Amino acid sequence: MTEPGVPPHTLPHHDLPELTAEILRGGAEKYHAANEKKGKLFARERVALLVDAGSFVEDGRFANAMAADLPADGVVTGTARIAGRPVCLMANDSTVKAGSWGARTVEKIIRIIETAYRTGVPMVYLVDSAGARITDQVDLFPGRRGAGKIFHTQVRASGSIPQVCALFGPSAAGGAYIPAFCDVVVMVEGNASMYLGSDRMVEMVTGEKTTLEEMGGARVHCAESGVGHFLVKTEQDALETVKRYLSYLPSSWQQDAPVAEPADSPANIDLAALVPESERQAFDMRRFIKGLVDADSFFEIHALWARELTVGFARLDGRPVGVIANNPMFKGGVLFVDSADKATRFIQLCDAFNVPLLFLSDVPGFMVGTAVEKQGIIRHGAKMITAVSEATVPKICVVVRKAYGAGLYAMAGPGFEPDATIALPTAKIAVMGAEAAVNAVYANKIAAIADPAERDAFVADKRAEYETDIDFVRLASELVVDDIVDPSDLRSSLIARYRAAEGKDRFFSRRRHGVTPV
Repeated sequence: MTEPGVPPHTLPHHDLPELTAEILRGGAEKYHAANEKKGKLFARERVALLVDAGSFVEDGRFANAMAADLPADGVVTGTARIAGRPVCLMANDSTVKAGSWGARTVEKIIRIIETAYRTGVPMVYLVDSAGARITDQVDLFPGRRGAGKIFHTQVRASGSIPQVCALFGPSAAGGAYIPAFCDVVVMVEGNASMYLGSDRMVEMVTGEKTTLEEMGGARVHCAESGVGHFLVKTEQDALETVKRYLSYLPSSWQQDAPVAEPADSPANIDLAALVPESERQAFDMRRFIKGLVDADSFFEIHALWARELTVGFARLDGRPVGVIANNPMFKGGVLFVDSADKATRFIQLCDAFNVPLLFLSDVPGFMVGTAVEKQGIIRHGAKMITAVSEATVPKICVVVRKAYGAGLYAMAGPGFEPDATIALPTAKIAVMGAEAAVNAVYANKIAAIADPAERDAFVADKRAEYETDIDFVRLASELVVDDIVDPSDLRSSLIARYRAAEGKDRFFSRRRHGVTPV
């Protein structure tokens, strides 16, 4: 049947196999060649490498098929399986107008996120896009199903399904918010970038001369801004990182985290020997974590940013846990603005997807001083403490060496309803360390003692009194801590305690939601 008023002989005739082949080829060969020189894969190759063979089912393949140069309108969307588990995904095709967005591009992205949310499966974003097509702005930008709806849908899905982004090229202007609303972002060094305004726009608006790499390159975002979580060398590494990340999480908030085959902890790491007696001597908490959990299971997140705090997934007897650990190798393990934000987001991620939390404390407290106060250390610290309070998954606090001041609160101390507070024999819990406490209480008296030997003896005596006052056995005797555990027994104790806490009631508060201190 012909359209009204259109003679039959003028209707277009399509060779469907040829049209399909054109769409699957993507953009012009010169754009494929340019990407290959940069070490970039074709969008459909990325999809094939990520998902189980033969599992990808594409949606919207013929979007904008009437246009001569817009195969699939520059984005590949559909469903697939990764390690046998269903996912939804989108992949910008940078051979088609640099992966820029048109109206059909936006609609396809909205639809696939809606599908992921509706069916309760993870959403994977393979991003490589120059942003919106300015020439099409009326069609794609302001409307109810415009670009803003992408972000609205991502926010609605946040915490309901895992959302993970691998960034292979630019993510420009408003498009930069697709990665920002994901749980984690994997960035390929040298090619990936995120920025709200291009280097030319920045110079025009502010007069600053910069480059995309200096302003929004992968290393900048993974080590300085914290917007990126994983910095990788190759696209294959990025895809493997996505797979590994998803392996620790359930498909949705209504499911339990997947259990893997149990593995022993490494035999070559002696936890007791690893922790120095002197709280002034640094050690690498990451090695402590690796010696505690199943061998090769620790998967660090945000490894290059706010390194005074280490976060990541691991497994204990095959079961996922989220680890938050102070690392005295960097800035003495003191909590700063960025490390508080890093912890907050990771705690919320684990709580959303039913991953138990393990806090390993060796914290002197939050940083003090003019600089951090101007940065808002109080409200950033309050955000972390809010996240700790609101987390209802099983959570255990292990005081490895010290938990001073509000650092104890931030690391899920006894007042925050942990399922257990465990002390190692090296543990100290106090408002502050002995040296600072003695100086605070006895500053005038110390200054009045003229003889250096007498002064040193007085200080040593007061420190000894203070240490006795915060002795870990005394803390256990007054039920501040639930157990004192030898490092060699810590792993088995944690495994047993997490098993016991599996059925806990997760109700927190009678309300719609709290007011985040931002």
